[in-house]
Amino acid sequence: MNKYERLKTELETVGNGKMKAFGDSMLPILKNGSLLTFEKSDNYQIGDIVFCKVKGRYIDAHKIIKTDKNKGFLIANNHGFENGWTKIIYGKVIQAEFKNQIIY
Repeated sequence: MNKYERLKTELETVGNGKMKAFGDSMLPILKNGSLLTFEKSDNYQIGDIVFCKVKGRYIDAHKIIKTDKNKGFLIANNHGFENGWTKIIYGKVIQAEFKNQIIY
């Protein structure tokens, strides 16, 4: 089981989980190697950083930038690259730690 499947299962069964995220696509909000705490929610809104699936691929920490009643949520990184629309969101980031300091 990979880290995405593990987190998905934790969110579905327990309602929360943690995973490290790598890359610079969410700078300056999140740093490469941040430990993210996710929580399942009934309501997601613009600005939430979420773990979701877009076009069959897991997206571990990108933002909701638009919502549409038919299409769902438009997901993008913090530099304007749009991943696409999805209705599949597993959870949102409620805390991010980097080098043992809370950054989000």
